[in-house]
Amino acid sequence: MAAGWQQLAVAPLFFLLLLLLLSGVLTLPLGGENKRTPTCGYESCHATKPNMLNVHLVPHTHDDVGWLKTVDQYFYGDRNDIQHAGVQYILDSVVDQLLKNPDRRFIYVETAFFYRWWKRQSSGEQQTVKQLVNEGRLEFVNGGWCMSDEATTHYSAVVDQMTMGLRFLNETFGPCGRPRVAWHIDPFGHAREHASMFAQMGYDGFFFGRLDYQDRTRRMLAQEQELLWRASDSLRAANGILPNGYNPPEGFCWDQSCDDPPIRDDPDLEDYNVDDVVMRFLAIAKSQATAYKTNHIIMTMGSDFQYENANLWYKNLDKLIRYVNARQGNGSRVNVVYSTPSCYLQELHRANLTWALKTDDFFPYADSAHDFWTGYFTSRPALKRYERVSNSHLQTCNQLEVLGGPVSRNGPFGEGNSQTMKKAMAVAQHHDAVSGTEKQHVANDYARRLADGWRHCQVLVSNSLAALTGSSAKRIYCDNLNISVCPLTESSKKFSVSVYNPLARPVTWPVRLPVNGTAYTVSDAKGQPVDCQVVPVSRATREVRKNRGFAINELVFQVQAPPLGFSTYSVSLLQDGPPPAAATKHRAPTAIQNKVFTLRKSEIGTIVSLSNLETGQSISLTQNFYWYNASDGNNSESDQPSGAYIFRPNSSTPFVISQRAKTETVQNSVVQEVRQWFAPWVSQVVRLYSDSRALELEWTVGPLPIDDSLGKEVITRLDTSIKTCEMFYTDSNGREVLQRKKDFRPTWNLKQSEPIAGNYYPINSRAFIKDDKDQLTVVTDRSQGGGSIHNGSLEIMLHRRLLYDDVRGVAEPLNETSAIFPEGLVVRGRLLLSLERPPAAADAHRPLAQEAVLQPLLTFVDGGLSPDTRLEFSGLQAALPPAVHLLTLTQWDGDSVLLRLEHQFQSRESRVNSQPVTVNLQKLFSTLEVIGVSEMNLSANQWKDEMIRFAWTPQTDSEAPPPKASGDASSTWEVTLRPMEIRTFLLRVALR
Repeated sequence: MAAGWQQLAVAPLFFLLLLLLLSGVLTLPLGGENKRTPTCGYESCHATKPNMLNVHLVPHTHDDVGWLKTVDQYFYGDRNDIQHAGVQYILDSVVDQLLKNPDRRFIYVETAFFYRWWKRQSSGEQQTVKQLVNEGRLEFVNGGWCMSDEATTHYSAVVDQMTMGLRFLNETFGPCGRPRVAWHIDPFGHAREHASMFAQMGYDGFFFGRLDYQDRTRRMLAQEQELLWRASDSLRAANGILPNGYNPPEGFCWDQSCDDPPIRDDPDLEDYNVDDVVMRFLAIAKSQATAYKTNHIIMTMGSDFQYENANLWYKNLDKLIRYVNARQGNGSRVNVVYSTPSCYLQELHRANLTWALKTDDFFPYADSAHDFWTGYFTSRPALKRYERVSNSHLQTCNQLEVLGGPVSRNGPFGEGNSQTMKKAMAVAQHHDAVSGTEKQHVANDYARRLADGWRHCQVLVSNSLAALTGSSAKRIYCDNLNISVCPLTESSKKFSVSVYNPLARPVTWPVRLPVNGTAYTVSDAKGQPVDCQVVPVSRATREVRKNRGFAINELVFQVQAPPLGFSTYSVSLLQDGPPPAAATKHRAPTAIQNKVFTLRKSEIGTIVSLSNLETGQSISLTQNFYWYNASDGNNSESDQPSGAYIFRPNSSTPFVISQRAKTETVQNSVVQEVRQWFAPWVSQVVRLYSDSRALELEWTVGPLPIDDSLGKEVITRLDTSIKTCEMFYTDSNGREVLQRKKDFRPTWNLKQSEPIAGNYYPINSRAFIKDDKDQLTVVTDRSQGGGSIHNGSLEIMLHRRLLYDDVRGVAEPLNETSAIFPEGLVVRGRLLLSLERPPAAADAHRPLAQEAVLQPLLTFVDGGLSPDTRLEFSGLQAALPPAVHLLTLTQWDGDSVLLRLEHQFQSRESRVNSQPVTVNLQKLFSTLEVIGVSEMNLSANQWKDEMIRFAWTPQTDSEAPPPKASGDASSTWEVTLRPMEIRTFLLRVALR
């Protein structure tokens, strides 16, 4: 998405991250790279002139993997009535033009498109392209399947999509296909975790194009548009930022989509314009140079879907270079070259300067005083949830493909694969996909792709479970359990449910199944009875599911599943009939309680306090639902409306939906819950399971009423007695936690013009508020926006329905409806609350957040199971330590798998768990024998010991140097993980 660039200054900023991380030890490599061809990469850069201003012209195209059109429509050039764009023609044309002049350069970014184009080329054309890559004339930058969003993506999905794209480039082009720089020119704000990941992937630098307009102005004046970005408190990664814009300078766009005049260089022509073009270009170059520290500047020559007719660009760029450089004979000190971001970066490195240091992130992003891009943190909440569920499904699919062996891909249920889901999830990370900033038909296409990927994975999962259980009974998947829909459990008198746990530690998990009986028996894998209860389906659930299910009750029980394994539970009907009369109470008690928490509520049905019985803590806690009236753009301060990107409320005071809640209570041995009804379009269940260490708030919001012609942005707000001093904390892409402060930016003096939107930040998996005694952590089930507007308060935006486009290119208001919900989208989700002492809070919220991301998968079999069916299985010999998370287990090729182990605690975050942990790889798996191991970089496209990056020096750095990289000299198989460290291994394995 590039709309809105017209509103930037003539020389919009461009940034780069200069990345340093710690190298590990490569052991028993399974193979090696060929020696790098000497003419690609940094060796292929054109010579520059040390005593001149060198202008690096970077021809490029920015090809959104879906936005106004679907991925397919963009590739083929379909639906040009929406936007003229055809990626296949861009690549055809660029390759043709690069061959005509060896000086020309081009960079390409989105591997999803290039992969598709490449498959359609003849072997001769492929050899031609390989020659261009080997000579550095065509260079890949970034190299992921897409250019991911940075606010709403989870780190695990970003790592996966980068790995997929970089693997294709590595296997197709070898070392010359490996990008040296990351390139995020369009995402709407930038996350510190992305910089950390790019460092661990071996990039020397990270370019991006958008940052807050106030920050940009300050950096231009201070010559701090190049800087280092320390992207991790735990890993001590040094990163940096760099200059220029994503579009060409004004007057120098020579694409068929542009109106700028070509260079007319026939002196016999009346409108000969070479002198005018050269003078204007020299003026722009000299002006831009005043904001930068070296005698090198970069200009991006291209934009969205440009170069479909590359001859227009290259013919004029050839002339521009020739005529500007010709002025050197008359004393000009400007030298222009075709270049790439990596060549420009190399010149910065050669300058051997010191650079400003940054340790926070680049959120929130505003391009004007009233234009904060904080709405997309929540936009399309249903799609955001579906993407998060799909990520969990994909990890389960990947794991079972490994644990089940080859039969998982071709077994009793047919041919299954994980690749379709991997591609769908990779595309969904695009900065106009999970961000919610696409047109409606494109959002539908992303969801369709995820659904199609899950269908392919279901076959694989069924095959794998058949192999692991010894039973080929048909497995049923119920994807709508959150709205109490599962045809099998609604009608069957006897069935089994298998619970697969994708985490590397055992979990206890609540199961709620739609049923029509009033009494059931449940037994575990050992035949022992399990406590279960039947409760009536709530009114809110009946309304949201409509006619998709007909269960009148829910069967509720808690299950336990072993690490990376499954446990099977048998369910039998005892009694049919209506819901039990005493299951719900309308005269609700004033409190619900389990072994850990007591929650008290008021006479008007709302929460008033929360206590932790183990720690003796108690805080006042009130929670309610509110809505901000979205600006329609019709006011004196600004004509900016709220939209898919922009959050702009008309007032700093939201409207309360209802002061009171109608309630009914369910209390039994398994669960205690208060069902609250605030309005026809807002309800909630406050829930405590007997063994839970978190309070669950299951909210249902929608359809948002618009008959009053007012757009609405719905929040829930938690107001507490915690003394926050205007501070709160949010995660970065689901990993490290950053401190936030109201109306404050660490690197510049903020002039706040939007007191609500300007204090919103992305919440990917958790946020918390704390003081010396208490910490209240909220774990989310999808990416959302939120802030702490008042002391002791935390608000999270749940849903948005808007009536105006925000003029950023989508040309649609964010007004979601569907065939099921023609009156407006209804969204359901969960917040998990944890109250702990601050020193121990991470010990609770770290595993809680992982459980929310990687949820158990339930599969069902009708009737009884054969006696020889294996009912329980773990893929691990033992659970991993609490600090260690198994991030990735996926098939790489025939006899090798890719494994990522992660230390999931930050330094000094936990007295117990913020310590190095050692794992033995040979003692890890129960069914796999590890016979070889090679350590790789995070994206698995380089051997770890061959990953060498540029070193950069900060101007000031009072922090101690990082500890030495993890080394395992004592044993090939012993792997030590330090706080926040991710280590990636290619394992050669054999089934035991």
